[in-house]
Amino acid sequence: MGFIGEYNHTVDAKGRVIVPSRFREILGEEFIVTKGLDHCLCAYENSAWQAFEQKLADLPTNTRENRQLTRFFLSGATSCEVDKQGRILLPAVLRTFAQIEKDAVLVGNGNRVEIWSKDRWDAANNYDDIEDIAESLEGFSI
Repeated sequence: MGFIGEYNHTVDAKGRVIVPSRFREILGEEFIVTKGLDHCLCAYENSAWQAFEQKLADLPTNTRENRQLTRFFLSGATSCEVDKQGRILLPAVLRTFAQIEKDAVLVGNGNRVEIWSKDRWDAANNYDDIEDIAESLEGFSI
């Protein structure tokens, strides 16, 4: 099973946030956190990160868009270690990118964990149009 669920946690003054034990079971004691789309952060278990990194490496480098996409994900990537209290340190550059200050939401999203500022999460995920989205995916049997 992949990552599922939503957890709210406070980021301490040093930039540390608790990673829920259910997520730590899959992520392990050390994993990769990088910038994600929609201005969230994404945490990947090491083998999932390696697969994602390989997909980026396989992109042709002859287009500006491919180079930018690769730079976006790789330049922000960092290895995070879980401390004895189950926390990781989110680097300041990543907290700034995601606008995470005090309250964070950790969300399971299949092969990754998304880490959002609570304000951005609440604003971006109201699901008012979920029926329209589901209808547009009719051919995928969801």
